[in-house]
Amino acid sequence: MIIQPISMEDAIKFCERPEDHFFDRKSLQIAPAKLLRHICAFANADSGELVIGIADDKEAAVGIDRWRGASDIEEFNGFFQALRDIQPSCTTTATFLVCVGLPGYVLHLAIEKDSFVHETPDGKVYQRVSAQSLPLSAQEIMDLTYAKGQRSFEDEKVSKARIEDIVDSEEVRSFLQDYSPKTDPLDFVVNQYLVDVRDWEPTVAGLLLFACNPSAVMPKQCAVKVARYETREDDAERDHLKETFTIEGPAYDVISQSVSKVKEIMSATTIWTMEGMRPVEYPPEAIQEIVTNAVIHRDYSISDHIHIYVFDNRIEVRSPGRLPGYITVQNILDARFSRNPKLVRTLARYKNPPNRDMGEGLNTAFQKMKEWKLKDPEISVEGSYVVVTIPHTPLGNPEEIVLKYLQKNPSIRNKEARDLTGIRSENSMKNVFIRLQQQGEIEPVPELKGSASRWRLKA
Repeated sequence: MIIQPISMEDAIKFCERPEDHFFDRKSLQIAPAKLLRHICAFANADSGELVIGIADDKEAAVGIDRWRGASDIEEFNGFFQALRDIQPSCTTTATFLVCVGLPGYVLHLAIEKDSFVHETPDGKVYQRVSAQSLPLSAQEIMDLTYAKGQRSFEDEKVSKARIEDIVDSEEVRSFLQDYSPKTDPLDFVVNQYLVDVRDWEPTVAGLLLFACNPSAVMPKQCAVKVARYETREDDAERDHLKETFTIEGPAYDVISQSVSKVKEIMSATTIWTMEGMRPVEYPPEAIQEIVTNAVIHRDYSISDHIHIYVFDNRIEVRSPGRLPGYITVQNILDARFSRNPKLVRTLARYKNPPNRDMGEGLNTAFQKMKEWKLKDPEISVEGSYVVVTIPHTPLGNPEEIVLKYLQKNPSIRNKEARDLTGIRSENSMKNVFIRLQQQGEIEPVPELKGSASRWRLKA
């Protein structure tokens, strides 16, 4: 714990900042037990900040008048004692804020996301949703344990499946041909805990890895859907949908077939490049790693497929499940956490594993995009899905890209430039041309007007 002086400007920001999914403030009068609800709620969601000593939105105070700090830091002892009652304990950083001209100390708590489900002393579980800390039902708590990775759905047994679905499958025999030491299928699935030996029922992991068609016996949807949309728009409509494919089978085959299908679709998709109209190309390693990452790290407790959307200017991979454990969008390239360790470990034992560089998959994707001089993949969390977008946009600002193209080609029109730069608006692209014209770099081709208009380097 440290005492940190802050400026009046920063103090005003704390007082006026809206309460939301990541921030809350409470007065000194809040009961320590009630405070724990909010701390647990942040820890069970995506982390957050809580300040104590600033009146919340329910009180009449506004602006800087909300700052009502404690005269002595010992007034917070009850809060710290209460923190010990959270089970399991959560990672919390405490800082005392002081500001010249404002009364007393305000306690700032930074609550981190982790891989545990936290309970208040009365055994209740809360989660932050928007600006509220809401209690969870028994089913919601179970879903949270899967989402955080505290419990993996891959360990659940599937009662309607039979052990023969995996030990007699062609996939397990093919896998064990290259496995060392030589092992019997039954011994392997038992020793790797891919079957529950109490009643000899296969687990989700065992079926995903070795069943001929996991979709036929799994309690949840688990295939990969690949769709081709002939558009660059964010909100694709059904009219833009050209074709769809469903890919089912053992996890190893699903990964390889999904990657092959995406490459096949790309080979039939042409866009403007620096060399003219060409089939769209992405680093094959980037596609391989991102699709593999989606299959091995998705949350199989969510009944939905992995969706891969191939657009004219990007590929989107939507994987069911939020980021597990302490993984965030900010630390995903550095932190390591496996939601489905048995799936990950077994796939890595194939002769040609799809996850050869364990823990480095997304890093490889980012590295290869840079080598191809394309912009980095974009990672986001949308509801209960992790979305990785692979843009086909060259590095550099739009002006640089247009000038580089014109050094190799006599002229350029708006659509070509939008393909090159990733800009989706015709008017926004026109503004780039106008800026370059004002800088004396380019000029319109005189004899071409309207939709046929083109631009060239200024003579």
